[in-house]
Amino acid sequence: FYSYTTFLMVFYTLGLETAFFHFSNKKLKQENVYGNAQISLSVTTGFFTVILLLFASPIASALGYADHPEYIRWFALILAFDTLSTLPFARLRQQNKALRFALIKLSGIFINIGLNLFFLLALPLQHTDASGIANGVGYVFLSNLVASGVTLLFLFPELRDMRGTINKDIIKEMFVYGFPLLIAGFAGMINETLDRAILKYLVTDPASAMEQLGIYSACYKLSILMTLFVQTFRYAADPFYFSQQNKENARQLFAAIMNYFVLAGCIIFLGVMCYMDIVKHFIGESFHSGLHVVPILLAANLFLGIYLNLSIWYKLSGQTFYGAGLSIAGAIITIAFNIWLIPVMGYTGAAWATLICYSTMMILSFYKGQQVYAIPYETGRILFMMASTAALWLLYEYGRKMLPLTSVIWGIISAIIILVYFGFMWKYLGGMKRLPLLKSGKS
Repeated sequence: FYSYTTFLMVFYTLGLETAFFHFSNKKLKQENVYGNAQISLSVTTGFFTVILLLFASPIASALGYADHPEYIRWFALILAFDTLSTLPFARLRQQNKALRFALIKLSGIFINIGLNLFFLLALPLQHTDASGIANGVGYVFLSNLVASGVTLLFLFPELRDMRGTINKDIIKEMFVYGFPLLIAGFAGMINETLDRAILKYLVTDPASAMEQLGIYSACYKLSILMTLFVQTFRYAADPFYFSQQNKENARQLFAAIMNYFVLAGCIIFLGVMCYMDIVKHFIGESFHSGLHVVPILLAANLFLGIYLNLSIWYKLSGQTFYGAGLSIAGAIITIAFNIWLIPVMGYTGAAWATLICYSTMMILSFYKGQQVYAIPYETGRILFMMASTAALWLLYEYGRKMLPLTSVIWGIISAIIILVYFGFMWKYLGGMKRLPLLKSGKS
């Protein structure tokens, strides 16, 4: 159900979040953009929700859950609440209200976790309950439903703040701008989730298929720090880039931000890999045989972050169809390399397919972006940072094998390596000399 929801959320939001950032920076339309976008999203979400509610029973039967049409109804409402929250959250990002954004997001998370703990631990399960809630799964869904609904209530001030009148021209422009991003979103979901969805079907030894899937999924979680960094950066970066695009030094500012983004990503890579003795305990010992894929997945997510940074060129220029094309190319690469590599290498092949996909998308986006919306990225410095990070990590791994030191000593050595690396790269990138440029954009 959550896998389906991931794809449906892309469809429900219709690319209007990025369209909102794009058009709200056009002075003549600023008053109307948010209101028109939210009204449009409310109408389409209402339509989709009614369809799901009316046809809940046949949909549940088609999915193999004929006894639980309520699951479809609950997820219809979860999708509706989450979709209607999208633009209010985007507005908070645009207005730099990071504290309110974070508090509401965290409130929803804590409510969800709290209700799960209550339903699954504090409240005795009644196994005779014919509704199916007693099996535990229903409680998880209900917790999500309540959390999503409360989150939307917290955003009521933003929902109410819809000035201006309905303007069909603005709505049409936003849909034209956002539709390619919808396609890109679907392709992006393929890139992010396909490997785990098809791995068990492509492994040559069916007896080990589920074991390999479990190991790969567990080790994938160890790259979550890079994923969180990229996602957090995106929350702030998208509205920031749109607000800065017409300023004199905007492109130089974007290039400087890329440098420090890559530096932060390299530090995260070194931090995770140098402290793998600690990090690996976040998953069970039976999954440690797959730790060799963690550096591949960390690098893949760093490349994805760079690609998302680079993708600002087609968003700012309004040529979002290029974004759709790049994502589709990535999806084709993901499908082809998973089909090729998983039968040969197992879950390791899935990791390499992810790295190849995101690195290719990054390179293609860079070259096309420089033709359409040139930004003076310092590619030499960026490549040097990534190459030196890989070299340091390989030397560290070699040292671990050759020198029989205690974990405590290696922990101290790791801290020294990371601090020295950061200090050198900070100076290499310009250090304090770049800060006036960053401060001028309030980044």
